[in-house]
Amino acid sequence: MSQYVFKMPDLGEGTVDAEIVAWHTKPGDAVTEDQLIVEVMTDKAAVEVPAPVSGRVVSITGAPGDKVAVGSPLIVFEVAATGAPAASMPAAAAAAAPAAEPIPTAAGPRQGRVMASPANRRRAREAGIDLSTVAGSGPGGRILRGDLVAARPHSAANASAAEAAVSGPVVQSRPAGADVSAETSEIKVIGLRRLIAERMSEAKRNIPHFAYVEEVDVTELESLRLHLNLSRPADAASMSYLPLVVMALIKVLESFPQCNVLYDAERGVLVRHRAVHVGIATQTSDGLKVPVVRNAQSLGLWEVAAEIRRLAERARSNKATRDELVGSTITVTSLGKLGGIASTPIINAPEVAIIGLNKAIERPVVHQGAVAVRRIMNLSSSFDHRFVDGYDAAAMIQALKELLEHPAMIFIPKVKSK
Repeated sequence: MSQYVFKMPDLGEGTVDAEIVAWHTKPGDAVTEDQLIVEVMTDKAAVEVPAPVSGRVVSITGAPGDKVAVGSPLIVFEVAATGAPAASMPAAAAAAAPAAEPIPTAAGPRQGRVMASPANRRRAREAGIDLSTVAGSGPGGRILRGDLVAARPHSAANASAAEAAVSGPVVQSRPAGADVSAETSEIKVIGLRRLIAERMSEAKRNIPHFAYVEEVDVTELESLRLHLNLSRPADAASMSYLPLVVMALIKVLESFPQCNVLYDAERGVLVRHRAVHVGIATQTSDGLKVPVVRNAQSLGLWEVAAEIRRLAERARSNKATRDELVGSTITVTSLGKLGGIASTPIINAPEVAIIGLNKAIERPVVHQGAVAVRRIMNLSSSFDHRFVDGYDAAAMIQALKELLEHPAMIFIPKVKSK
C-alpha cells in the first residue's frame, strides 16, 4: 500500500485558492475513482470534485467555509501499490497544472497496454480520442483526465463537443447545513451565500448608486400579454411581463449605449457593448443567481421568453454552467407578486445599471381627463452615478416607460434619420 496526496487543483482565471463548501467523504471511508468527494467554490465558479483514485481516505484538509490554497494538499488516500490517479479539474484548467502527487511513486514508465480508468476510456471514446496516441502523465504512464483535455481535437468543428465529453459540466453548489441548538441556530456563511454577501457589500460600498423610480401605466401591455397568451396552445407556457420589458429595454439601449457598459476598475476603462447580454436576477434555494440571456438583441419575443424560462429553471435546479451565469451587460430583476411599491436594486457589478419590476396593480388614476381604473406598475432602477448622469438615467427610464405604455412601438423598427 502507498499514500497518494491529491492537491487543490488550479481552477483557472487567476484563482489562488478555493473554499470548501461540503465534504462528501471522511477519513476511513472507502471511495472509488470518479466518486464525488468534495464541493469547492472560487470567486468564479462552483465545482464538484471527484476522487482521482480508488482507495481509503486517510485525511482531509479544511472544514466547510475554510479556504485551501491551490497546490496545497486537499485529501490523502491510501491506495494499492499499482493505484493511479485521474485528473479532477475542469477542462479550462486541467491541462495547466497537475492536481495531485503520489508519495511514494507507485510504478515506473507505462509499458504494454494503455493504462486508463473506465471513466477516462469512456470520455476518450465520446471525444473521439485514440488513447494509444495519448502520453499519460500519471504514475506508470496512466492517462489522466488532464491528458485527455490536452489531447482533444483542436478543430473548430469538434473542439467544444470534445471538451464537453472530456470535462463534463460545472455544477453549482448546494447550501451548507446549519448548526442547531435548543434555543438558537447558527448558519455558517459559506459557498454561494458568502459570495453573494461579498459581492453585494462590495457593490454597495464602491458604487455610488443613483436610484430612480417611475410609475408606468401597463394597461395596454397587459392587454397585449393576455392576447399573446390566448394565441398559444393551452399547455404552452404563458407570457409574463419580463420578456416584454427585455424587448423594450433592448430598443431603448440603442439610444442610451452608456448604460450597456461594464466598468473595468483595474484598467479604469468603460467597456461599451454593442450586443445586449441581459442578466435575469433569479431567486433560487441557494440564493440569488443571475443567468444571462446572451445576444438578446438578435432574438424575437418568444425566443427571449423561452430563454428566460430555460435559464431560470437551470439556475433553480443547480444545472446552470458558469458560462450561463456570467457576462451580463445589464440586469433586470423582478419580485413578481411580492414586488411591492418600489425597491432599490443593487447594481450587479461590473455593470452600471439595473432595472427592477414592481407589482402591477389596478387602481384609480386620472386618465385623459377622467378618473379610470388602470393597471399601474413601478419601475425601480439604479445606476452607477460615476458613469451615468442623473439626467441620462431619468431619460432612459422615461423612454422605457413610453414603450411599455405603448407596446406596439416595441416592435416597430426605429426610423433612421437621413
